[in-house]
Order: sequence, then C-alpha cells, then structure tokens
Amino acid sequence: QVQLVESGGGLAQAGGSLRLSCAASGRTFSRNTMGWFRRAPGKEREFVASIGWIGGYINYADSVKGRFTISRDNAKSTVYLQMNSLKPEDTAVYYCAVDRSGYGSSTYADYDYWGQGTQVTVSS
Repeated sequence: QVQLVESGGGLAQAGGSLRLSCAASGRTFSRNTMGWFRRAPGKEREFVASIGWIGGYINYADSVKGRFTISRDNAKSTVYLQMNSLKPEDTAVYYCAVDRSGYGSSTYADYDYWGQGTQVTVSS
C-alpha cells in the first residue's frame, strides 16, 4: 500500500505560479513511477505529467508543456509539480497517483493509490 497526500493548491492569478507537493508513505516510494492528473468541474480526469523513479520517463500533457515541471525527491518521498504561467483553464482538483506501468503512462486506468487531491483555482 502507498498513501499519498497532495498539498500546495490554492488561489492564483492568471500568469502566476503554484507548486504542488505529493508526499508518499508506505511501500517503497523511490521505485515507483508517479503521475499528476487533474479534474476540472464537469470534465473527466485528465493526465498532466509523469516521472520515473530515477527521474526518467518524464511526460507532459500538451496543454501544460513549457509551463509545468514535474520533479521528485526520493529522499523525501515527495513528487512536485511546479506550475508557472497559470491560466484559468488550469483550474481543477489536482491528484497524484502511482503508475503501475512504470513507463510514465498517460492513461488513468494505469494508476493506483490516488491521493485526496488539492484544489487549484486560477482567476483571470
């Protein structure tokens, strides 16, 4: 079992930045590929970014490329999502999860052990 707790969400203005954290406990974190997803009001959960256990397999959704950066600190069992140049359409609940495929999948069904999510709201 892996327990995941997201934090760092909040209110930001368009063009601003936020840094999300996902703290893991339980099963060995450092061997897991991790991902971030988001769910906007009235929409399906969508892939945002993923990162392999030694920092490889970095993958981004086209909608966030060049603005968001995923990283991890295995010593702290934490994955980060640095979000810059935020847009109102980035407003969503952001979730982290463990990628069972191990290859940085963008498919929701490949992920387990979802956190409770953290709300990000971007005002125009």
